[in-house]
Parts: sequence; structure tokens; C-alpha cells
Amino acid sequence: MAGIEHITVEQDESGMRLDRWFKIHYPGLGFGALQKLLRSGQVRVDGGRVKTDARVQPGQTIRIPPMDVDAKAPKSGPIALKDLKHGEDGELLSRMLLHEDDKVFVLNKPAGLAVQGGSGLTRHIDKMLEAWTSKKGEKPRLVHRLDRDTSGVLVVARTRGAAQKLTAAFRERDTKKTYWALVRGVPRKREDKLSNWLVKEETEDGDRMRIARHGEEGADHAISYYRVLETAAQTMAWLEMQPYTGRTHQLRIHALHLGHPIIGDPKYYIEDHNWEFPGGIQKRLHLHARHIDIPHPNGGRLKVTAPLPPHMVQSWNLLGFDLEGRENDD
Repeated sequence: MAGIEHITVEQDESGMRLDRWFKIHYPGLGFGALQKLLRSGQVRVDGGRVKTDARVQPGQTIRIPPMDVDAKAPKSGPIALKDLKHGEDGELLSRMLLHEDDKVFVLNKPAGLAVQGGSGLTRHIDKMLEAWTSKKGEKPRLVHRLDRDTSGVLVVARTRGAAQKLTAAFRERDTKKTYWALVRGVPRKREDKLSNWLVKEETEDGDRMRIARHGEEGADHAISYYRVLETAAQTMAWLEMQPYTGRTHQLRIHALHLGHPIIGDPKYYIEDHNWEFPGGIQKRLHLHARHIDIPHPNGGRLKVTAPLPPHMVQSWNLLGFDLEGRENDD
């Protein structure tokens, strides 16, 4: 930075903690360095000294001194699972943040992090959101779910009213969700609709979903669409999948029923001793919630895209898929 700058707080940054504001605008500035700048009065808000937990308001002016932020590289891209063991909840949520306004947060959930609590879980999104409780004492609310091993777009409501509207959009299927998956083999049809009935059953390894008969007790109708984006010979395929309904493990079951299970699925991937698992590809679920298109509580539509997690980027690179070209199409 060449000299002193004065930056005005935007409307959608209302109530944001000052340290999080810096995390978003200057990701290369460490927390300790920010504290030193605040203690020395080099960073000020509306001319006054403040602390890291100060809440900024629209129209306020933040004084930014000359900083060599390039000295510490910004942490960019999706969070690796190892980061979760050490980071503070608020900091980690900030690094997941894809979109923020006065009604909605959209996160890029890392693979391996649960959305809600369960047996043996010490950290999950729902609990982490307590770090973002508003000044009114209102904690952000989950409005939909992703499987623990699935990464990608997760929408969170900031207010009760926003939660009601977003939940209704999911319930009424006025939401378009797009997933990317890597599957074993190549489907015969380049694109198709998958429609059947799913039911939950208890097994020694926990609850699982299976294909059911129409009319079977507890069965729910499930509809998905898919299309093949690229293939690696006849070994694997990159699928774009869109669930019309929202059943548990729906895409994972539909891929299995199609005869092309998702690579690395710990629950539904069936080992084939005649098929050699490619070297260099991690045995982790290759399913990512890539994009969401949903009505915004304030009107209009909210469209957000999440970058792939590190293990899927590695696989895409090894297979020579044109990730950059597809990202430019989004």
C-alpha cells in the first residue's frame, strides 16, 4: 500500500467485528499485527481508537496505514480439514465465507466437517455459528444440510424471518442446487433423469438408504438429474448432478443405482477387485455442492458458487479435467 487510505464501511458490513472486516479485506494481515496497529492508533474508526471486537457500521470510515500485507501470504481457497483442529470458530467461519449480506451467510463447508452435532463430534457448523451471534443475541440459523463428507455451498440465515423464507424455498423446491461428482466408470447416457423410491434402514454400520418399492412403508420419492461433463477414458467420469428432491444421501444412492458409485464414498462405494483404484487419488468422497440459486429473503435471487476442496482439485489435475474452463462458464 502506497500511503494512508480511508475506506468506508459498506451497508452489508453492518455490525461486523472489526477483526473480521480486516480478515475479509486484508487476508494477509495477521491478528497479532492488527492488534499492534490498533494499540498504536494507526488503525482508527471515524478518527477514534478501537479494539478488535468493535462492531463497524455502514458509513463509518476506517483509517488504513501503509502495510506490507504481502509479507504474510493470505490464506485462500477452501479450508483443509487439519485447519479445523487449531483455528478459532469465528476465524474458520470467516475463511469459509462465500457471501454475506444483512440476511444471509453462504459458506463453503469443508469435507469432513459435520453440519450438526452427533455422537463423538466436538466441532460442527451449528455450534460454530454461536461465534457469530448478533448484538441482539440472535444466532445464525441453518436452513438446509450437507452430509459430513460432502463439501460446498451451505446457506445460513442471519435472522428468524430470513430462516422462514429460506426454509420455505427449500420446502417448495424453488431452489436449484448443482453438485459436482467423480464417479467410477462412464454412464451410457450422457444425461438423464433418475427417479425411484428411497427408504432408510438400520445396519451394523449405522443407518443407510436403499432403493425401495413404490408404496413400501417409510419410502420417499427421489428425483435427480445428471449430465456427464468430462471423462477419463472409460475409467471415471465428472458428473454434474442436480437433486430435485432433497432425500438423505440421494445423489450417492442414485449414482450407485446408476452403476457408477461416487469415488471415495465411505458408505456406498462398492469395492470391485477387477477395478484398480487410480494412484494419487485420495479415498475421500468426491461430491461437492458446487452452486446454489435460491430466492433471497429481500427479493430477487441469490446465486453462489463454491470452489472445489483440495482433494478434488488434486484428482481433477491428475485426470486432466478442464477445471479452469468450467469455472469460467459459471
